[in-house]
Amino acid sequence: MGGVEDDEPALKRMKLSSEELRGLSNGQTVTELVAGSSEDLMARPLQFEGGDEVVGSKGVIKKVEFVRIITKALYSLGYKKTSAYLEEESGIPLHSSVVNLFMQQILDGNWDGSVATLHKIGLPDEGTVKAASFLILEQKFFELLDGDKVMDALKTLRTEIAPLCVNNSRLRELSSCILSPSQCFLVSSPKQNSASAKSRRQLLEELQKLIPPTVMIPERRLEHLVEQALVLQRDACMFHNSLEKEMSLYTDHKCGRDQIPSRTLQILQAHTDEVWFLQFSHNGKYLASSSNDGSAIIWEVDSNRGLSSKHKLSGHQKPISSVSWSPDDQQLLTCGVEEVIRCWDVSSGECLHVYEKAGSGTVSCGWFPDGKWIFSGVNDKTICMWELDGKEVECWKGQRTLKISDLEVTNDGKQIISICRETAILLLDREAKVERLIEEDQTITSFSLSRDNRFLLVNLLNQEIHLWNIDGDVKLVCKYKGHKRTRFVIRSCFGGLDQAFVASGSEDSQVYIWHRGTGELIEALPGHSGAVNCVSWNPVNPHMLASASDDRTIRIWGLNNTSLKRKETHSNGIHYCNGGT
Repeated sequence: MGGVEDDEPALKRMKLSSEELRGLSNGQTVTELVAGSSEDLMARPLQFEGGDEVVGSKGVIKKVEFVRIITKALYSLGYKKTSAYLEEESGIPLHSSVVNLFMQQILDGNWDGSVATLHKIGLPDEGTVKAASFLILEQKFFELLDGDKVMDALKTLRTEIAPLCVNNSRLRELSSCILSPSQCFLVSSPKQNSASAKSRRQLLEELQKLIPPTVMIPERRLEHLVEQALVLQRDACMFHNSLEKEMSLYTDHKCGRDQIPSRTLQILQAHTDEVWFLQFSHNGKYLASSSNDGSAIIWEVDSNRGLSSKHKLSGHQKPISSVSWSPDDQQLLTCGVEEVIRCWDVSSGECLHVYEKAGSGTVSCGWFPDGKWIFSGVNDKTICMWELDGKEVECWKGQRTLKISDLEVTNDGKQIISICRETAILLLDREAKVERLIEEDQTITSFSLSRDNRFLLVNLLNQEIHLWNIDGDVKLVCKYKGHKRTRFVIRSCFGGLDQAFVASGSEDSQVYIWHRGTGELIEALPGHSGAVNCVSWNPVNPHMLASASDDRTIRIWGLNNTSLKRKETHSNGIHYCNGGT
């Protein structure tokens, strides 16, 4: 705390040495301060020679502020002698002498003295003085109770805290501690758990949030500024996509294109017709794909980040339009086109259950977050929910979905999201029975929900992808352009580290990747020989991307510097690439 010794318990604290006080109080001792007049004690704005001087090439950093923040950081790091020397040599004290006295009184538990000094700091807002006084006297109250001085605590509450007329609800909580001391543990905050030096240091940190930073430098201010600069550099980095990419203070942060998966590492060739859909499991260990050939395949990601076929799932009589992983990744749903939904055991490949609605066909499927129910869009435009044993739980009738529609549910299970009209997406709150709409000017072909449930990626007929913020009032925040879509349903996805990118298939046989925040196109990846219908980014490995195509193949994309060592180049419908596409 700005050079104040605070290693010993507060009730046993020794006064600061004269050498330490010179660092804190610009040469004045606490005794001299107390002996001075009230006029001398009144804090005035610190005046320094050359106070308007700036440092840095941009001329925006005030030297006085810069030096004071460095001094504060040195004290926080434990370099007390160095900090005091910097104050002495620069002639720029960290705090005024009256502020140093105030801090010392807080750490010593001199509550009456600290309240009196607080009024002499010269804070412009009386409300701030009252709020700070409340915190100080609250600490006094708890320490009196902690010392079994109940009557003194009651007197403090009645004659000192209550007259402040601040935070009446908190005042009632404090009163309950007098009536029932057992409630004190529930009411007190972590900083008030005992009369310890640690709690008083925490009280100082709370007070620093109230007192203007020009008077008392906030704790860890330099660290905050440096972290803020690093985060801004990272967020501005177009290609940042790695947890292992260390950030250094020595150089500006910048990643290259080599952080984006842009090289074909594998070509999976086990499907016998167009591949329409694919999705990685939540744990990133599996990939499920579905095809016009009526089958779905579960692929396993091995330790070398290569994929191999685990199960081929057969049983649907029609093409499979989509798949959905259970929350624990132990089961997989497959949805036949206007047919039925099948649930499969991922470990054995066995079909566990078939879900169907008499007289209707399913068009989409998904899981509720707890894994106890599944839901589906039905071609009669309703949305249905089933228990795992097939019992229908609920059905939302009316214009709730289309024959071709994605379906999502938020992580809290409260909102179901579906395309309800050609140009509108329904956000249905199933508990509050409230409906919100995202309305577009163009026909919607598909959508994807972000992992944090705050954003929706919407693919449109006019070859645009729109990013909507659905957290609160719906708002369009970004548009992505460049890919081709004229006839087919093309799907896009979020992906990469912190889902900082958007990827999409395209009818020109390429995979497109944009920076999510700026909308700038980063890559257009050639390789497929037919329309790319769907893409999926591994949620655990930001360097792995999969794409599904009408050319009957799935491509696995990785970094240019990634190598997969295999003895065989062709095995079980898998082709391992050696750098080319």
